[in-house]
Amino acid sequence: MKALVYEEYAPDDDYAKILKIKEVPDPKPKPNEVVFKVKVAGLNHDDIWGMRGKPIKIPMPHISGTDAAGEVVAVGDDVTTIKVGDRVVSHGNMSCRICMACTEGREYDCQYRKVWGFQTGPLWGGYCEYAHLPEVNVVKIPENISYEEAAGSSMVMMTSWHMLVGRAKIKPGQTVLVMGGTSGMGTFGIQIAKLYSCDVIATASPNKLEECIKLGADFAIDHRKDDWHKEVFAITKDIAKKKGTNPGVDVIFEHIGGSHWNKELTLLKYGATLVTTGATTGYDVQTDLRHIFFKGINVLGSTQGTRAELEDGLYWMSQGKIKAIIDSIYTFENAVEAHTKMLKGAFIGKILMKPN
Repeated sequence: MKALVYEEYAPDDDYAKILKIKEVPDPKPKPNEVVFKVKVAGLNHDDIWGMRGKPIKIPMPHISGTDAAGEVVAVGDDVTTIKVGDRVVSHGNMSCRICMACTEGREYDCQYRKVWGFQTGPLWGGYCEYAHLPEVNVVKIPENISYEEAAGSSMVMMTSWHMLVGRAKIKPGQTVLVMGGTSGMGTFGIQIAKLYSCDVIATASPNKLEECIKLGADFAIDHRKDDWHKEVFAITKDIAKKKGTNPGVDVIFEHIGGSHWNKELTLLKYGATLVTTGATTGYDVQTDLRHIFFKGINVLGSTQGTRAELEDGLYWMSQGKIKAIIDSIYTFENAVEAHTKMLKGAFIGKILMKPN
């Protein structure tokens, strides 16, 4: 079968030097696995981390791709819930399923956890014509959701759901700040917070602010301004006057990191929560601890999510309450262009790729 493969790192982000379309063996299912014909797969920032070999080294030769959707073509002898012909999408959080964390329902805390298409291999990811996964790592796609929508939501929607619902425990009426509102993560962060009837302030670059409003955000602020946080706080003052509450933010949905970190901390109310994952613009931040201990702030780490959380998100997508925002679709032949676009941030929502 045809697959998008690289056999060396590109720390300089020269994707053309390493990304090659190659013929690799067709997968055959193990007893607990399914094989599906990949219709479409979604790009994620871990694709860039993988090609850089940072922050971790990954198996070589490598096939990236954590979010893949397609039609099942073969199942192993022990598979009971999936059959040939089913439409499925990957659940990229691969855990051991038997440790204490897993059996307590915290598969995202499994110390043996790996992200499919990032930490797996060699030659085991979604950017290929046929992919194979354990039965527990595929989820049926509701009939009214397309392959493109499923692949554009799998990891980012599940991770966003886990951050806000599973970790931050958002409640109706709260004020939620969504950083990077037009990224794959941010588009779902806005929609999930609005599903819970929260007041949503989103941040984005100047040319993308209107898109945040279209997604449901009540306010959109340019986080490239030095004083963006002061604008956010002014908005929370107006919200507080209407509600008769204290100004500030109840929950911050944080996944970009970098220089924004301390400014975010200043915005939180007493006892409020910041939930963070990814840190795509930088993870080595300085923290003014006074913002945390004096106000009793909760700083929560979060990564991936459970299969059940993915199914919850897909249910609400099927009800028309959440949607995947697809920026563009490329073929494997144009993979360099697709990854470069993601690196530059010149997109809204998700970038997808198809085998042909």
